[in-house]
Amino acid sequence: LLVALAVGAWLVVAVAAHLAQGTAEVDVATLLAAATGQDLPQASAVLLESRLPRLAAALVVGGALGLSGAAMQSVSRNPLASPDTTGVAAGAHLAMTAAAALGLGGGPLAGLATASAGGLAAAALVIGLSGGALSPVRLVLAGSVLALGLAAVTSAVLLLFPWETQGLYAWGAGSLSQNGMGAITAVAPVLAVATALLLLLGRRLDLLQLGEDQASALGVPVGSTRRATVVLAVVLAACAVTVAGPVGFVGLCAPALLRLLARRVRVLRRQRVLLAASGGAGVALVLSADVVLRAAFGPVSGVTVPTGVLTSVIGAAFLVLLAQRLPGGGDGESLAGLRAGTRWGRAHPGLVLGAAGAVLVAVVVAGVLLGDSLVLLGDVANWLRGVAAPRVEVILGSRVPRVGAALLAGACLALAGAAVQAVTRNPLADPGILGVSASAGLGAVAVITLVPLRSDGLVLAGAGVGAALAAVVLLVAGRGGQLRTVLAGIGTAAAAAALTTLLILRTDPWSQTTAITWLGGSTYGATVGQLVPMALALAGGAVVWARTHRDLDLLQLDDTTPHVLGVDLPRARLLHVGTAVVLTAAATAGVGVIAFVGLVAPHAARLLVGKRHDVLVPLAVLLGAALVAVGDLVGRTALAPAQLPAGLVVSLVGTPYFLWLLRRMRAA
Repeated sequence: LLVALAVGAWLVVAVAAHLAQGTAEVDVATLLAAATGQDLPQASAVLLESRLPRLAAALVVGGALGLSGAAMQSVSRNPLASPDTTGVAAGAHLAMTAAAALGLGGGPLAGLATASAGGLAAAALVIGLSGGALSPVRLVLAGSVLALGLAAVTSAVLLLFPWETQGLYAWGAGSLSQNGMGAITAVAPVLAVATALLLLLGRRLDLLQLGEDQASALGVPVGSTRRATVVLAVVLAACAVTVAGPVGFVGLCAPALLRLLARRVRVLRRQRVLLAASGGAGVALVLSADVVLRAAFGPVSGVTVPTGVLTSVIGAAFLVLLAQRLPGGGDGESLAGLRAGTRWGRAHPGLVLGAAGAVLVAVVVAGVLLGDSLVLLGDVANWLRGVAAPRVEVILGSRVPRVGAALLAGACLALAGAAVQAVTRNPLADPGILGVSASAGLGAVAVITLVPLRSDGLVLAGAGVGAALAAVVLLVAGRGGQLRTVLAGIGTAAAAAALTTLLILRTDPWSQTTAITWLGGSTYGATVGQLVPMALALAGGAVVWARTHRDLDLLQLDDTTPHVLGVDLPRARLLHVGTAVVLTAAATAGVGVIAFVGLVAPHAARLLVGKRHDVLVPLAVLLGAALVAVGDLVGRTALAPAQLPAGLVVSLVGTPYFLWLLRRMRAA
């Protein structure tokens, strides 16, 4: 009772503070007078067209996401499940963005149906990948990485259809800004029905907490109950996305906090009470976040900053902390537990390296010759001699640095990934997935948007600081186990992405366009000068590898073996993590944020030639360079004259590869 009274009092205060905020100078007393029927036309207009729609959006979004997250956590018995961590919100976001790009309007109800379809498709994919047997950590890993892939597709749609999707970038971060009550009144009946049906399932969900066998013995139709709960949870999340876009991590934080409180408040152990309370907690979280944002940024700027930015930062920190409380489920599966190298590859590593080198040469040639304009080998020869036609000079003068940037960035990220995987003994480790790339991107975007007279050196320094901070977080969180380290990385990446969105929305349009394109991992506009930091970082990383590759062979085994053989573990870890940070920062400063290269290239190399780093690392570098170069080539040619950043193309390859690797680890 005391908890309910405290939450109720907080909601009353939050509602009053929320109504008092806005661009028009109208106080709460005047608004209340207008609400009671007094003839105050200006105050009435402000109340009906601005303040109440935004307040109603906060109530609908917070309540829907709180209920949705609680339902997902109950039906899966997974404290990390939410619309964000299972990919549902990302699927709904992609579906609505694609519908807008294709001109498929139809109003809020059509948008709700579209969002529901996208969310259900994502949920079905994650459930199919889980096979019903993945641990809570693995289920969230699959959903979170699927969300990364869907976000890459969404970014591609935004870049390809800029006019059709105008304004959706801010909405995609979770914005409560409304144009009247149309969307609210459209989704309200659906929200009410879904909430009522979910509460009716409360008794069945109580019995499901005892386990499937006991629930079935007590007469609960387990399969239909699970399906109905998932569908209702997705519909609730779709209601929230329809109104305000994906407001991050509310569905994770609200019910998870109440579950922690349930240890002291026994009534919260009943699912109906927990569901209703989670809706209220979600409302309190969204309202509070919106009030804090508008108080911090002022009435004008605060309206333009998506509320989802703050909820994402809070939720990301909560995800990192909550992940450390979970049992290690599957953490023992390390590099040592996976099959490494074909028999032929281990016996003939030189031939494998030669074949990879030949593939890389072919990719480079294709990258130089192909594009929106075809160039011949003779043109390249003339260009090298300085006697090419002006048209060829222009084409190759911009294309060759792009190919070089892609090669160097891919090589840097692959080498960084190989080092991180060995040091952490984690086959899922990657600077992109672990949030190092996103944090480096945050540092670089901070320089791009906040420093008027910026230089490439300052951008590199900003990226380095961001990457180093992420590495510190991961080194601390890594004590909790391999898979939980990846969850900490996903949380770090989410927080960095939210803060990056804030910086982009607060800057001028020119810097905003530059930052958005660059964040996709674009080689567009690369110059020879921008290649130098990446080349130097790669050379330094190669020197470290040449001198310490035997240490990496030992580090990937366990902590005891390298110590017995004389390896200084703290020094070796610091050296290789520091090298990975420098490599990632250089690549991010050069071409932007590119994920999955540090996962795919080292793992593919390990599958081909085994775990010896004297062979694995050179092969990974060749494969990483080829992967990003192919991504750049596809991005330049597939939809020419339109272009996609290489990072988005690579994400479309890396997402299914990660999900396949997750299933393979389970089999191992």
